[in-house]
Formats: sequence, structure tokens, C-alpha cells
Amino acid sequence: MPVSALDFRHWLQELAPGSSAADVSRLSGVKRSTLAQQLVRGRVAEATVVAVARAYGQNPVLGLARFEPYRELAVSVAPPTDAELLSQVPTARLLHELLVRGEHAGGPPAAEPVGALPQAGAAPAAGEPTVRQWVEAIDDGELRQRVSHASGIAPQNFSAQLSANRLSPELAVSTAREAGVGLRNGLVVTGLVTPREAGWPPEAFEQAVLRLADADLALMAADRLAALGRALRREERDAHATRRVWEHLG
Repeated sequence: MPVSALDFRHWLQELAPGSSAADVSRLSGVKRSTLAQQLVRGRVAEATVVAVARAYGQNPVLGLARFEPYRELAVSVAPPTDAELLSQVPTARLLHELLVRGEHAGGPPAAEPVGALPQAGAAPAAGEPTVRQWVEAIDDGELRQRVSHASGIAPQNFSAQLSANRLSPELAVSTAREAGVGLRNGLVVTGLVTPREAGWPPEAFEQAVLRLADADLALMAADRLAALGRALRREERDAHATRRVWEHLG
């Protein structure tokens, strides 16, 4: 939910007294027209708050915590669980870890790393596991129903956002709250803030992978590959259907 424009103006005056809209736009990278439209409409997007906070040297999580409905972020400092961390680890790294362990157990030599683990200071890489896998990792079987009830969102709308691998910031925080995990974690998996800004330990991803049992690692990698296969199959079917339409049209 976007924050109050009036509250945003008050916060901005505290953060950067005397700054003009042009100053804010230039430093934050938010287009001046975009900022003006949001202020006129009375609602400022969370992404704007985050960009402005960063521009003026404030932690964006604490910046958001100045507004409803994000005030709980200031005190929600629970570290991410291993399940949450592993949901954000790239599939290529899981496969490489599997090969490394196989080599140490007397298997074939492992290949060179295909990619790096996500760093705590960076947002998850584009195209890698993010929102959908995070929700699956923290779901106890009734999470979606609780989130729908608590937030007032229809279950089908919640599912639609997950199918698109995204959640609004407010819904991500609500999901974290209902799952009993750190509220900031929802903002990390949406890419709104970085793991470091949310207070995640620098080596959190690496340590979570190293703690993963061999069997669990193999099963997780297999699940990821199966999901990837299904996605590629859908893309192939869609591409084939599109070609047939164009061929029919001549």
C-alpha cells in the first residue's frame, strides 16, 4: 500500500530540509513527473520511499518504518530461516554444491562454479527463485488462507500474484507476519530492499547451503529441475501455438 503523501512530505523535510522536488528527483533517480503525480494523488509508492531513503543515506527499511502500514519493520529484526535463504539460492549453485559433495565422496570431478551465491548486499538476481519459492518455503499448509483473511485479499488474487512471482510490499509483509518470520524478509524477496539493508548476515546464503544435508540438497535440486522442466515445456507449447497462429494467418 502506498504511503500518505502528507506523511512523506513531513518525513522528507526531516530527512533533507529545504530540498526541492528537483533535488529529490536528481539524487534519488525518481522521475520528477512520477514524484509529482504521486504527491498530487496523495499516495507515494514504497519504491519511491526506498529510493529517496537511499539517496539521503538512510536505511530504506527504517525509512519505510516511518509510515503506516510498515511501522513494525523498525522492531522486526528476526534473521531469515535456512528455508528462506535456500529459497533464494540459484539453482546452478545448488547443482554445483551437489557435484562438489559428490567429488568429495569419490564421485566424478566437479565442474567449475556456474554462478555465485547471492550476496547479502544485493537483491536476488533476475530470473532466479524469489517470491513464489519463498512462500512455499514458509508455508505450513494454511498460510495462504491466513494471509487472505488478514489482508482482505481474495485467495485468487493472492494466487495470481504468486503465479506471476511477485507480491506487493504490503502483502509481502503480511505474508511474513502470518508465517511468523521476520517482516523485512518479505521485502527482500520482492527485491524492494537488499538482504544487507534488511540486516541479513553477510554469509547467510553460503552457510545455509553448507548446513544442508546431502539428501535434502539432492531433493531440493531435483525439485528445482522438475519445476524448470515444466516451465520450459509450457514455453515450448506457447511458442508452438503462436507459430501455428501466424502460419494460419499466412
